[in-house]
Amino acid sequence: MTILETPADWPADEAAALAVQDALRARVVLDEPGPPVGTGLVTGVDVAYDDERDLVAAAAVVLDARTLDVVDRATAVGRVSFPYVPGLLAFRELPAVLAALGALTAGPGLVVCDGYGQAHPRRFGLASHLGVLTGLPVLGVAKNPFTFTYEQPGPARGATSPLMAGTEEVGRAVRTRDDVKPVFVSAGHRVTLDDACAHTLALTPRYRLPETTRHADALCRRALREATLGEGSAV
Repeated sequence: MTILETPADWPADEAAALAVQDALRARVVLDEPGPPVGTGLVTGVDVAYDDERDLVAAAAVVLDARTLDVVDRATAVGRVSFPYVPGLLAFRELPAVLAALGALTAGPGLVVCDGYGQAHPRRFGLASHLGVLTGLPVLGVAKNPFTFTYEQPGPARGATSPLMAGTEEVGRAVRTRDDVKPVFVSAGHRVTLDDACAHTLALTPRYRLPETTRHADALCRRALREATLGEGSAV
């Protein structure tokens, strides 16, 4: 398996990364509805790390948005391209994620990230960054509320409550299963928050997390295992 090296022009430190976020943030589009729910293709992206070997594996899995059947999948493995800095995690993940998306033969259509879009200290999380770089509609579905506050939504599937940064709504807590902890949805690019929540519910017919995330999570972990085995055999 080919291991991607960090792009030559990639930010090397926190100051450079913050400057990139500041430059790109103005390009985010939040007033487009995105594709209709349950139509076309929808792609989940996720990453897994092996910090000892300095590796990150990304997976992109394309589903039929109506049936949730897998249509295509691809992976990419690269060197970790940035140190761990909260609020700048996209810079660790994006080179591998972009390579995985570029290896697809179908889609991607709507993209669903395991992470944040507008629910980010500078309103430019992975889902927004990826959307601006690719021009694709992207939303984020996270497992926790990051640094933001929320009231518990009602106990039934479909209940929501605002995810707040002070007085600003940056996302929503969405209950995808009765009496199960909510997920935290935010718009990334070219999709509204209302539509991001509707897509999330359409992608969670059986489990708390979207089918896109479940498939991408399993695939990136498998790709990382295979890559680490390959690295070990090469030593």
